[in-house]
Amino acid sequence: MKLEIDKIEVFVVAGPDAKYKTSSHYSDLVITNTIVKIRTSDGHEGFGAAISWTEGGIDKSLAESIRHLLPFLIGKSALQREEIYSLMASRCVQMKPQALSPIDIALWDLVAKYAKMPLYQMLGGAKSKILSYASTPFLPTIQAYIKHVQDLKKQGYKVIKFHTWCIFDKDMALVAAIHEAFKDSGLKFMIDVESTYTREEALKAARILEKHDYLWFEAPLPDTDLEGYRELKSRVDIPIIAAGNTLLHLNQIEQGIQHNCWSSARVDATLAGGITQTQKIMGIAEANSMTVELQSWGYTLSQAANLHLMLAYSNSTYFEQAVPVEPLEFGALTTIRTDKEGYVHAPTGNGLGIEMDWPLIEQSSSYKLTLGTEGWTE
Repeated sequence: MKLEIDKIEVFVVAGPDAKYKTSSHYSDLVITNTIVKIRTSDGHEGFGAAISWTEGGIDKSLAESIRHLLPFLIGKSALQREEIYSLMASRCVQMKPQALSPIDIALWDLVAKYAKMPLYQMLGGAKSKILSYASTPFLPTIQAYIKHVQDLKKQGYKVIKFHTWCIFDKDMALVAAIHEAFKDSGLKFMIDVESTYTREEALKAARILEKHDYLWFEAPLPDTDLEGYRELKSRVDIPIIAAGNTLLHLNQIEQGIQHNCWSSARVDATLAGGITQTQKIMGIAEANSMTVELQSWGYTLSQAANLHLMLAYSNSTYFEQAVPVEPLEFGALTTIRTDKEGYVHAPTGNGLGIEMDWPLIEQSSSYKLTLGTEGWTE
């Protein structure tokens, strides 16, 4: 049997400097990278990963959920990705669909390499580059934000999204100061308030943001507040999108679209079930004349999986580039960077096009699982 899976490794890694803060409501988050490496009996390999973020240190829970899916892969052909996905999705495992995501991404990476094609071309190849936006960390002062925007503009960014205090008065003071400092700069802005506003605050903020021509207002309410989103969207002109971290299943996304809750759908392939499920979400959105503004906040393998989907289909507008970029490049020999014109480009090479520093990954792993035809090795 071609591409018969005979070995799977899981690595839990956190870059030493990969600590980010996206709100004043919590402390620095440790960004854990859970990497799945799949090998076949005829020598082909594929990689996928998903991030998790915690305040209390490195997160091993995702790897433990993945552990319970791996036995169902041994002996299967990587060519049967839909069959494998359905099998995994029917298992009694926690943290689905995220636990499925890095496995599914690794399978697509493996098969695209086998086909000697970049993944985005194998999926459809709508374009080879996409406009990027800088996704800022939370900063302590308005002046720090102003300096940060100046630096990002010099680097070539045309669009910037703010992570803020997530406190209405402070956030709107920042919006006013940024408008005054950059109203003639040609820069465009977005804001993400991490699902923390009340419905009343969200409406007030949306009306302020639309006056300043913000490209979108992200996560004003909890993802599950569909009625709140529907009402907010109906009362303002600024595009409204959810965080994309909670409603991850096809029927949930479809329900939100059908109830006119969002201007664009939003998910992350590393949360929503990998390539197999996210391309279906993109199809549902396209059928309703909507874009899918995929998250790509994460380590390089996570960035790559979402980037290939953005490039494969025509209904994505922006790539999210977390800044600073260097900490999230830990363990990757290939990087995804925004160019001086504000674009990111498809990685060269087949599959995801990402080469990993496996000796560094091995050395840095705080936890590792290995399953082969003869059973587990830990």
